[in-house]
Amino acid sequence: MSEAVPLIEVNQLKKYYGEPSNIFKRNPEVVQAVDGVSFTIKKGETFGLVGESGSGKSTIGRTLLRLTSITSGEVLYKGQNLHTLSKKEMRSLRPKLQFIFQDPYSSLNPRIRIGDAIAEALLDHGLASKNEVREKVLEVLEICGLAPYHYDRFPHEFSGGQRQRIGIGRAIVLNPDFIVADEPVSALDVSIQAQIINLFSELQQEKDITMLFISHDLSVVEHLCSTIGVLYLGTMMELASRDRLYGNPLHPYTKALLSAVPIPDPTLKRERIIIKGDIPNPANPPKGCKFHTRCPFAQEVCRKQIPEFREVEAGHFVACHFVE
Repeated sequence: MSEAVPLIEVNQLKKYYGEPSNIFKRNPEVVQAVDGVSFTIKKGETFGLVGESGSGKSTIGRTLLRLTSITSGEVLYKGQNLHTLSKKEMRSLRPKLQFIFQDPYSSLNPRIRIGDAIAEALLDHGLASKNEVREKVLEVLEICGLAPYHYDRFPHEFSGGQRQRIGIGRAIVLNPDFIVADEPVSALDVSIQAQIINLFSELQQEKDITMLFISHDLSVVEHLCSTIGVLYLGTMMELASRDRLYGNPLHPYTKALLSAVPIPDPTLKRERIIIKGDIPNPANPPKGCKFHTRCPFAQEVCRKQIPEFREVEAGHFVACHFVE
């Protein structure tokens, strides 16, 4: 981290979706996708957000860039609340706030050549002239491990890993301050994942990019992120530095997730913690602690009272009644 001042501040963020009523339901159900999440991301930091599918990770990523509206709370970028800015003010900030999608192919227009797809935002925001744009795009292609002749090719001519590199190129060509990467390696082979993760590491070191990295793979997050938040059913369960979280996980949910991470050394053994049942319906979340229906240590207080998300040691936050 190059600075102590947070670049992104999220305060009590909530995002609820109202399902339309039908002939069997007079009142629409409210899906609590994100329910009161708070965290900060410092300049130059890669913040990891992990959790099961349906925990609200992607929703948080989209609300941070105002691709999705919020129900309540704040998302501050350099002290500015993004969700109170006008469309004109927000448009002026778009080059500094970029998104890398999980599926690189669906985010690319199959009829547009790769060079033109990367150059599109530069021209749209007036950040380069038509004479300058090709040189800038070729520079980005080289940074992302692609060749100059790729400039005139179409998306279907590339592999999955190459398409993800193109998606990264579209984001970094604008020289952004902040990038949200939504599970950018989950659809790739393991060998290609390693290449993309190394590319992210190089970009962060060379360009000092601040990033929110969303993933369900804790081994990937451990390699790339300096601070990690564990999300469950729209609620932050634990938040700590990488070393603290992996060295001393406190929440039962975090311990269960970490126990599932493969160990490369076959001589080492780790106790596997199995989480029973499925993640509850976010339209009807459990009372009290949301994890109590699957927690092996749950007691009566867990069913009745929501645990406070509190700091139990320096920089280590957890939402559990029984963590001292």
